[in-house]
Amino acid sequence: MNRVVFCDFDGTITAVETFVGMLKHFAPELSAQIMPQLYSMKLTLREGVRQMLESIPSASYPDIIAYAQSKPIRPGLEQLLDFLDTQNVPFIVVSGGLRCMVETVLSQGSTGKKSLLERVAAIYAVDVETTGDFLKVTSEFEGETELVSKVRVMAQHPAQEQIAIGDSVTDLNMSLKAPVVFARDRLSKYLEERQKPYIPWDDFFDVQQKLSQRWNNG
Repeated sequence: MNRVVFCDFDGTITAVETFVGMLKHFAPELSAQIMPQLYSMKLTLREGVRQMLESIPSASYPDIIAYAQSKPIRPGLEQLLDFLDTQNVPFIVVSGGLRCMVETVLSQGSTGKKSLLERVAAIYAVDVETTGDFLKVTSEFEGETELVSKVRVMAQHPAQEQIAIGDSVTDLNMSLKAPVVFARDRLSKYLEERQKPYIPWDDFFDVQQKLSQRWNNG
C-alpha cells in the first residue's frame, strides 16, 4: 500500500470532545480526579480510562449511545473521504474511546446512499462488556500505556506513507511514529515540546487541501 490515513475520533472527527464529555457526564467525580493526570501524563491512558469506564453501571450503556447521537462531525469529512477515494487511500479510524460511540456518530452522517460509517476502511476502538453490574473494558490492541495502542494498529497497515490526524494525548504515540502528522489543540503542544514536525489544521477541508498539494507536488 502506498498511503494510509489514520484518524482519531474524539475531538478530531467530532467537533466536540464526545468520549471525554461522556466520561465527565457518567463518571463526574472520577473524571475530575483522573483527567488532569492523563493530560499531564502522570497516569497512563490504559489505567485512567479503564478506571473511569469500569466505574459506570452497565445499565447506563443505552444512555451512552444516546449521548453520542447528537454530537456534530467536524466539517469537511465527507469531502476528505471523496478525495481519498480518488487516490485509493484508505481512511482508518483509531480511537481510544468506545466503539459504540464512534459507530453511532458516523452512522448519523451520510453521503448519498452510504453512511460515513460504511465509508471508513476500518475502526479500531475500545469495546465493553455489559453483562455485569459495571462496564468491563475489552481491547484487542491494548498496549503498555494505551487501551488501544495506535502504533500497534498502524503496524497492521504498513504503507510507504502513513498519515496521522489527531488532537490530544491519545494521539501522541501515533503522531511520533507517523511521518506525516496533522495536529491541533493539545496534540500540537505535545509535539512542539518534543520537536516533532506537524501540519496544523482546523477542519477536514484543511487536511484535504494540504494532502492534495503534497501529493500533487510530490
